[in-house]
Amino acid sequence: MKVIDHEKIEATAVQQEGAAGCRIRCLIGEPDGAPSFSMRQFEVAAGGYTPRHSHGHEHEVFVLEGTGVVLEGDTEHSLRSGTVVFIPPHQVHQFRNTGSVALKFLCLIPHPLRGMSGTCTAACGCQ
Repeated sequence: MKVIDHEKIEATAVQQEGAAGCRIRCLIGEPDGAPSFSMRQFEVAAGGYTPRHSHGHEHEVFVLEGTGVVLEGDTEHSLRSGTVVFIPPHQVHQFRNTGSVALKFLCLIPHPLRGMSGTCTAACGCQ
């Protein structure tokens, strides 16, 4: 079992090309013995964004605070505290902060299961 205040987990800058003002905390993952999925917290500064990308795994997202948009291809969907987002595999997406305070959200991804190839963590740097 892992029980820890999320602020004790280091937030690191997302290094992928196309990201700006974006930090990630790897809250729970394979190094913790989680067999099926990882939980990450993203913090996107005002005016910042995640890389525009797609990959072979799904995302489940819950917005904790702030405002922004998530791009589904070229379509923008508004985000605010309490918004839930499901991003299917292979869908181009990007999160952008459109507000004046940090956009914070939880993002859950599966580990490579059921014949998936490649890592699920490469897009934003968690292990």
